[in-house]
Amino acid sequence: MLTTMLFLDASLALLGAGMGAGVVTLGAAFGIGKIGAAAMEAIARQPEASSKVQTAMIIAAALIEGLALFGVLVCLLIATK
Repeated sequence: MLTTMLFLDASLALLGAGMGAGVVTLGAAFGIGKIGAAAMEAIARQPEASSKVQTAMIIAAALIEGLALFGVLVCLLIATK
């Protein structure tokens, strides 16, 4: 009975970590998609400001990607605890 409970606890931890990593990834993808769409609209409205918009878009996407990587690492650490 005790080994069954230990396996259940471990499998629930892995399930939670996998679901958390998936939610983090979906959130990052949604955020980067919104940034890309807004940047394309801004470039379409003012083509002369495209270099500034592109630079700001890349910086914001890198920050979101870094946060997503941190979230996935936390999920993996929880899974291996």
